[in-house]
Amino acid sequence: MTEPAQDLVDRARQGDPRAVARLISLVEDASPALREVMAALVPHAGRAAVLGVTGSPGVGKSTVTSALVASFRAEGRRVGVLAVDPSSPFSGGASLGDRVRMQEHATDPGVYIRSMATRGHLGGLAWATPQALRVLDAAGCEVVLVETVGVGQSEVDVAALADTTLVLLAPGMGDGIQAAKAGILEVGDVFVVNKADRDGADQVVRDLRGAIRLADRAPGD
Repeated sequence: MTEPAQDLVDRARQGDPRAVARLISLVEDASPALREVMAALVPHAGRAAVLGVTGSPGVGKSTVTSALVASFRAEGRRVGVLAVDPSSPFSGGASLGDRVRMQEHATDPGVYIRSMATRGHLGGLAWATPQALRVLDAAGCEVVLVETVGVGQSEVDVAALADTTLVLLAPGMGDGIQAAKAGILEVGDVFVVNKADRDGADQVVRDLRGAIRLADRAPGD
């Protein structure tokens, strides 16, 4: 790294998107300077509210994330987005579908969006997501949205990273019943039935409420 870590951190804190991008790239590439970078970030991190957005593929995570960004920006908050995508089998990088859906925020200086490839890491996140989150936190983002890759039975790492985990479900996808099997009930703080204009939305709500009641019953109750 030719530029000192502290200089990059100082520029990132002043809102320089190139400095933020450079810091996250150092994290993703496991740079030898990573320890120095993290040490420079620590005094400025720990202030951002972290909201995880998770759910099955196609449930509308990117659309909901974009709407949340708009809502937080209407309140004047600086927002960061870490959108975790499956790795491309050709380049190894992230598929940039999330950036396409968030184009309305692309020119907003109060929003920073970064797509991250899983690079084979399981759990719904990229291995570098926690460190990238620290970068956005230290750079002054008041809210950081972490959108996971489509979750399955073991892809629940976002619950350990986020202050609040938002779980999306949708009618016609079997989510109401599958949620309990996938362990999603244990990680969610807020459950949202998305695409509720579709037939079957009321049934998903009923199934979800029933599954939550069962999950709330401790053994021996």
